[in-house]
Amino acid sequence: MIKRPLIIGVAGASGLIYAVRALKYLLSADYAIELVASKATYMVWQAELGIRMPPEPIQQEQFWRTQAGVEFGGKLTCHPWGDVGANIASGSFRTLGMLVIPCSMSTVGKLAAGLSSDLLERAADVQLKEGRKLVIVPRETPFSLIHLRNLTTLAEAGARIVPAIPAWYHQPQTIEDLVDFVVARALDQFEIDCVPLDRWKETET
Repeated sequence: MIKRPLIIGVAGASGLIYAVRALKYLLSADYAIELVASKATYMVWQAELGIRMPPEPIQQEQFWRTQAGVEFGGKLTCHPWGDVGANIASGSFRTLGMLVIPCSMSTVGKLAAGLSSDLLERAADVQLKEGRKLVIVPRETPFSLIHLRNLTTLAEAGARIVPAIPAWYHQPQTIEDLVDFVVARALDQFEIDCVPLDRWKETET
């Protein structure tokens, strides 16, 4: 059964693997995803992996599915970054909320200031004004005071901040294990449990 859609925003921050792994698990669990990647994301794909992300929505859907390794399952709809008239730009379009993963500090700053210069920013702003869940996964280090103040502003406005900081108590063996921990904790904010993760267990005494 296709569930109410979750919006995935991919901003131009390093760490596209976080978005790819989130899509892998969400699509495999038959979630409906409305995806919008910022303009800078195209450059990050090229810089990190030497891959060109197609701008056309249909080709981009296949691109993300290929990267996630999920040919079938769920529903994936991609939107051009400049299409501010898309369904996810309207508060009347009902969703589970929005996950921005990874999120650049530029995007954080614009969201904190209430600016909507593209579809990703507009969709995120809609979640805040409608009182829906907005989860931000910032991928930056170190944080400047400006970054911290902007993140605080978003938290005060109702967003959840899930930094891309993995734990080690689940005894990760691969980079994917570390990434999946962050993805699982981000999806926990929506009460979505589709990532296989060895969660914290109280030790026996």
